[in-house]
Amino acid sequence: MTAGNGDLATIEAIAHIRSPFATKFGVPRQSGLVADVQATVVFTPKYQSREAVRGLEGFDRIWLIWRFHQALRQEWSPTVRPPRLGGNQRVGVFATRSPFRPNALGLSAVGLEGIEYHPDLGPVLRISGADLVDGTPIFDIKPYVPYADSYPDSRGGFADAVERRKLAVEFPPELLECLPPEQRAPLVGVLRQDPRPSYQDDPDRVYGMDFAGYNVRFTVAGETLTVRSVARLEQKLK
Repeated sequence: MTAGNGDLATIEAIAHIRSPFATKFGVPRQSGLVADVQATVVFTPKYQSREAVRGLEGFDRIWLIWRFHQALRQEWSPTVRPPRLGGNQRVGVFATRSPFRPNALGLSAVGLEGIEYHPDLGPVLRISGADLVDGTPIFDIKPYVPYADSYPDSRGGFADAVERRKLAVEFPPELLECLPPEQRAPLVGVLRQDPRPSYQDDPDRVYGMDFAGYNVRFTVAGETLTVRSVARLEQKLK
């Protein structure tokens, strides 16, 4: 990774995330939007140290600095087309959180639910509200400090003008019961955020997303999302 002054700066992954999102489709657009989504941060062997996380248990939230490893490109563009603006309007890449950036780095503020210690994995962080695909490499972890990191009255640029709505989710009970109980509320929360690109509005189109080892197919008509099927991924692949 090349630094701005031309020096070569090399950084390595210190951990990887384990999350219910196997692919990019369906991942919440920002961290914290679906607090029910649970994930874990597992350190690489070099960094599996109790001492490295000593004191972290005193914080409710942490920052994750990570890489968009599924969106790497050889070239970068100074402008991008954010899906939330309809996919047609271009804005500067540094005015967005697009994954298509010069260094493809992401930043997420997530809840720290606890720290578990495993004989083989060392400290494992239990987190909530993550917006990362399973296996995402994490480069750094920093504590979230409310007095310095929170500015609720700040302007949000074009993001302030984007309508933030939630869909009503119709989930037939017999399909909901196909999921493990602990994954039902997180999935409904994700579906309420409307996983579709904002420029797609076809009530007859069936969308599919993978979540926690299940393939979920759904349609959206107006303000209502209806789940059509739920199948374990093993069954889907047969």
